[in-house]
Order: sequence, then C-alpha cells, then structure tokens
Amino acid sequence: MYRTLHSRLDRLHAAPEASCLRDSLVGLEKESLRASVLGGIAQTPHPPALGSALTHPYITTDYAEALLEFITPPCADRRQALEFLRDAHLFVYRHIGAETLWGTSMPCVLAGDASIRIGYYGESNAGRMKHVYRRGLGYRYGQTMQVIAGVHFNYSLPDRFWSLYQQLEGSAGALRAFKDAGYFAMIRNLQRFGWLIPYLFGASPAVCRSFFGDKPTPLPLFNESTYYEPYATSLRMGDIGYTNRKEGETGAKACYDDLDAYVTSLTHALTKTCPQYEKIGVVVDGQYRQLNANVLQIENEYYSTIRPKQLLQGNEKPTLALKRRGVQYVELRSLDVNAYEPLGISEQQLYFLEAFMLFCLLHDSPPLDREETREIDENQLATAHEGRDPELNLMCQGRPRPLREWAAELCDAMQGACELLDRFEPDNPFGRSLAAQRELVRDPEQTPSARMLAEMRHSSEGFYAFARRMSETHRRYFNSQSLSPEREQFFASLAAESIQQQHDIEVADDIDFEEYLARYFAQSIEEDIRTDVAYPHHL
Repeated sequence: MYRTLHSRLDRLHAAPEASCLRDSLVGLEKESLRASVLGGIAQTPHPPALGSALTHPYITTDYAEALLEFITPPCADRRQALEFLRDAHLFVYRHIGAETLWGTSMPCVLAGDASIRIGYYGESNAGRMKHVYRRGLGYRYGQTMQVIAGVHFNYSLPDRFWSLYQQLEGSAGALRAFKDAGYFAMIRNLQRFGWLIPYLFGASPAVCRSFFGDKPTPLPLFNESTYYEPYATSLRMGDIGYTNRKEGETGAKACYDDLDAYVTSLTHALTKTCPQYEKIGVVVDGQYRQLNANVLQIENEYYSTIRPKQLLQGNEKPTLALKRRGVQYVELRSLDVNAYEPLGISEQQLYFLEAFMLFCLLHDSPPLDREETREIDENQLATAHEGRDPELNLMCQGRPRPLREWAAELCDAMQGACELLDRFEPDNPFGRSLAAQRELVRDPEQTPSARMLAEMRHSSEGFYAFARRMSETHRRYFNSQSLSPEREQFFASLAAESIQQQHDIEVADDIDFEEYLARYFAQSIEEDIRTDVAYPHHL
C-alpha cells in the first residue's frame, strides 16, 4: 500500500539536494474575536491604531468587525512564524483597551445577528466589495456561523525541491505543470486523510447555548448554558459550521483532478445562478445584499478544508491567478484555535502538519471519484461529531474501518517523512511531534477536545466560563510579555501606512461601484491584468 511512498522517500534520502527541504515555507493565519469586558462580542470598530483592515498585510478582520485575523509572512523557520504571530498579538493587546482576544474557535456570548457587526473597510469600491461580500454570506448562511474562528496553515516547497522531485520521478515536461500536479496530488490526499486533523487537534467539542439563539439543535445539553457532544472533536468542522454540506443545497462541488478541472468547476459555480439566492435579491431598496445571486459570489465563498493558492496581482480573480501562474502554496484550513495555547497553535503542531503535508505529497494519490468524495465528507463529519468514540468506524474504499486503527497506520506511514525532514533539523522535532500525536491516537483522553470537556466537568463550568477563563489566562500571558521598541515601531509604521493606502484608494476611485463590480467579474484569462483598479488582496 505504501510502496510508492517508500520508494520516493528512499530516493530523496539518497539525494544530497534534498537539503533544499529546509527552504520550505510555512505561514499562519489565525482568527480571534475581540470580546468585551462583559463577555460578549465587542461592539467597537476595528481600532484605528491597528491600521486599515482593508490594506494592512498582517492584521485585518474576517467576517465581523470584531473578528481579528492575524497573518504571518511565509517563513522558512517555524519558530519565526510563531514569533511574528506573538509580536502581532502583543501589539494588538496594547491597543484594544479592556477587550480580550477570545481563545477558542467557538464564539463568546452572542445576542443574535444584531450583535454581529459586519466588517467595515471604508468607502472605496474595494472596501465596499469586501463588505457586501460579507453581507451576502450573512444572508446566505446566517451571521453567527461566520464568527467561528480557526487557524490556517500555509505550506509551500521550493522550486529546487520540485526540480529534484521531477528528476527523481523521471517526469518530462514543464516544471510548472509538474509542480501543479504535485500540489493537487497533495490536496487529494489531504482530503482523504484530513479527518486526522480534527481528531488530533480539534478543540471545539462544546458551544455556548447563545450560539443557537432560539433555534433548535440536536446537540445534547452539557449544562444549562452549553451544548456539546460526548465524543466530539470539532463541532466547528461539523454540521453547525460552514461545511461542504452546503454544496448539496447549491450544486457546487470543486474537482481536484488537476488545476484546469479545479478552475473549471469553480468557474461554473461562479457563473451559475442559484434560485435560492435569487430570492434574497442583489440590490434591494438601493442597497446591495450580495455581490450577485450566483452559487458562489467569489471563489473564497467555496468552503474547503484545503485550498490551492496563488498571490494576486492587481485586480485579479483567484481562479485567474491560479490559471496564469499555477499553485504557489497550499492552505490547510481545518485547524481549530487551540484553547491551551496563547497563540492558538503550538510549535509541535507546526512540525506535525509539515510532515503530514509532505507525506500527502509523496503517497499515491489517484483521482477522487464520486463515491470516495462522499466518503471524505462523511468521514470528516463523523470525526467532528464522534471522533473519540472508541467504536467509531470511518469509510475507506467502501468498507468500514476503525478510526483509531487507521490513524495509527497513518502515523506509522508518516515516520519516513519525519525522518527525512529531521535530517536537516537538530533534536528531531518532526519525530518528536509524531510521537506525541501517536499518544493521542493511543489515548483519546489526551486530545484537546477531551481535555476541554474533562476540565469543564471538573470545574463545574460550561463552555463560556471555560473559554473566558482560558482567554483571560492568555491575556495575562501577553500582558506579561514585552514587545521590543523595534517591533512596536514596525507594526505602528505598518498601521499608519495602511491607513494612508486606504485613503489613497478612496481618493483614486473614478468609477461607480456597479462599474467596478462589472469590470471585476468580466475578467477572463485572455485579459491583461488591470492594476489601475484597486482590489482587496484578502477578501
């Protein structure tokens, strides 16, 4: 079953050039709600001292005005990525007064949709587009679902590796085509085995009762203030989150056979009108409710645990960026915010994730047929809601398979990838991280989701009380840390520059919003990239 994997690992072990793996890049995107002193979602606008959420490269907002998103640059050193994330948190804490960064994926106390302010990005066409897109998400899926936080892990391998790998595979043709095919092979396996991530790192087994408002839910009560599931790992990745179950309602499903198939399938969803969304309306009483009534307003609306990514240039659609320049990196989006880590993710997790993604690249990865795609969705859902059930079976090629047996096998199969990566690192961090995750497979009670529920029972507290206590603990941690004057100045300068950039974009607008959208959606692969129309790089 793993013959191809072992063959590829043997060839890489024998190649001195494999040291280029040290130049692989990792990046992080971490979301965190600002919570008020009363414990609800903050009603204050994005603090001006943090800069412009439209143009700041590292500190922005996601759906809600209070949902901060921290972005690191791509780093060859995992510790450097975490240090950057830490410094960004330190800077933010110095400018949010008595507010707290919520330390879990599931949100703090909510008072219905009225308590959730959609992100505001100024009055430029670019800013309005970001705001209207989010308004459309609210109409389509509800606003409470949009304030669930997560962590994204971005990973890329250097071109030197791809050249070596192509040579070892004996593959002819253009390097870019080989590289794109390799990334899509990785993505398919990340889908096949992606249920392992919520099992190991899921940290949302419970949710505040206020999340549902007056709506019914099949989840049982943990106590009067909390819903949960006894064996849940990540309710964020389950039915109550923004999952692939939405695809069944709209007919959207991405194809991961190769880059062309992926772009074609997304383009179909981007241009196909959805009767369900037509009923919402696009412009109602002079106000945009959504960007359009298509199955997807823009590419980012398509929810997937993994995305192929390419940096945008100017006023460029993501699918066109992929078509023009190929895959630059892969974004893994299935990580919950780790409630036990101030940054929401640990260094040990980073080492495991990198090894997991390399394993997924090197292991056989045939195309996904309809039946396997259905199994992937069902396995993710089952792991999210029941992952720690000792009797849980997942589906593997039409047959039930115990989750723990399969997880142990995958950890064994990852050993070679960890050994290869550890050749270029002191102290074997990849192997040590793998050993730690093996313990979680052996004993599910050590997983973050199990620890959370056990601690809540021990302390006789619901989810909200637990999450607030952990958030306050992390707040004290950051307030005890020092930010160097150089880093303070770095973030302060970026904030000022981003505000000026937003102002410049607003002043430069010379077309109305309707024309701006028309030009954006009219783009095709044959067009030259327009750089004279400002477009938000991070929708």
